[in-house]
Amino acid sequence: MVNKSVLAARLERLREYLEVLEAAQRYDAERFVKDPFIYGAAERHLHLAIECLLDIGNHVISDRGYRKPENYADIFRILAEKDDLPGELCEDLVGMAAFRNVLVHDYLRLDRRRIHEILREKLPVLRRAGRIFSELL
Repeated sequence: MVNKSVLAARLERLREYLEVLEAAQRYDAERFVKDPFIYGAAERHLHLAIECLLDIGNHVISDRGYRKPENYADIFRILAEKDDLPGELCEDLVGMAAFRNVLVHDYLRLDRRRIHEILREKLPVLRRAGRIFSELL
């Protein structure tokens, strides 16, 4: 059975991270790129938001006895295979899982303008995934 308190805690953190990301994405690209407090907060909170979704997804997979994921992106693929996530959302989340690896391991090559674009384009994806996962409670 899904541990509701584990999911609820992660969903609450996700909401907090999304609030910071929503504030950061309101800055124009020039200000975003030049201000280390803005882009630093955005990079870290984007990473944490993705981690929340991965943790929740992994928890659901384990609880339901689904096959073990081979990598982070596989978490979302498995949930889509089992109809816990819509296919189009899965593809966006697979991209976010890949981007998580860039945030963590390839941070020296991060393009701040790309981070700004991702915030503007992908925040709805993160919000929607959070809503879907909250329905699992």
